[in-house]
Amino acid sequence: MPNTIEIRARFIAIIVLLAAGAWVLRSFMPLLAWAVVVAISTWPVYKRLLVSKKLHGKVTWGAVGLTLIIGALILWPVFYGLLRLLDDAQSFTQFLMDAKKVGIPPPDWLATVPMMGEWVRQQWIEVLGTPEAANDTLHWLGTAGAMAYTKELASQLFHRFIGFLIFLLILLFVYQHGDGLARQVQASSRRIFGEVGVRYTLHAATAIRGTVNGMILVGVGKGLLMGVGYAVVGLSHPAILGALTGIFALIPFAAKLIFGACSLVLLAENQIPEALGIFIYGMVLTFVTDNYIRPILIGGAVRLHFIWTLFGIFGGMEAMGLLGLFLGPAILAILMSIWRDWLRDTDKVAE
Repeated sequence: MPNTIEIRARFIAIIVLLAAGAWVLRSFMPLLAWAVVVAISTWPVYKRLLVSKKLHGKVTWGAVGLTLIIGALILWPVFYGLLRLLDDAQSFTQFLMDAKKVGIPPPDWLATVPMMGEWVRQQWIEVLGTPEAANDTLHWLGTAGAMAYTKELASQLFHRFIGFLIFLLILLFVYQHGDGLARQVQASSRRIFGEVGVRYTLHAATAIRGTVNGMILVGVGKGLLMGVGYAVVGLSHPAILGALTGIFALIPFAAKLIFGACSLVLLAENQIPEALGIFIYGMVLTFVTDNYIRPILIGGAVRLHFIWTLFGIFGGMEAMGLLGLFLGPAILAILMSIWRDWLRDTDKVAE
């Protein structure tokens, strides 16, 4: 039997090794967490893919195929947006050349703004209204600082792309060894919490899967409905705007940035009824989906109350960023499971 000194030395060594491992993997922990979240949410699809006739039992081919599909689904909107940006670059360049020659006149509705409309109009004229002012402003925007910012942006994009490739590699590994990893996690939970530990891990997986499904369903639904609204008010590229709204809708209340900007564009074009209509329509849709539909879809999967689902979403996002959107409800689901077990045990002791 090991003595007290050996037990303490072993405990200290384990702590030191865990800290060293966390320090080595600190840059990859978010990518690892994202891969686990995506793997848990798509695991039923992966298992169904394995039992198909073409890939029956072929774990590697099934993992590679699903990883490539997920990568394509993520990259396709990005590449499509870049292509659209390149297509519009020529017209934007022409707009800048015209602005340097004749300036950018203020919109007619700007002078009708109560109290400060005329002052804002005069400021617009001083900054963009004449060829000289527009030329000076555009020259200021194109200084070395802006070029440095562009280089930094390109560096960040390259860094994110490398991180995305690492994420796909981790996801492939999780798919291939998911069954073994799940057994190890359940065994560890059983050792820490007892037999109820297995239920806690299942609740966490169900909460993550329900959160992802709720986010995706709300995002797709809001994107489609807002796309219809964009087409009704006459905005160009309503499909792209709807897709962009759906992506932003994954974050609660973030879709307001898209339809709010669209309403400002309509307002600048002196289409006041259309601007107010799309803004009110978007606000009502956001209020209903983010306050009622999303919590019901997420909380219903793990019997998590409406208010705790909201706390899990917003609290997780505040603590861990976008990743917290999916991990927050999972953590609260485990806590609620522990709370219910504790109350059940307390009632048994009281009896």
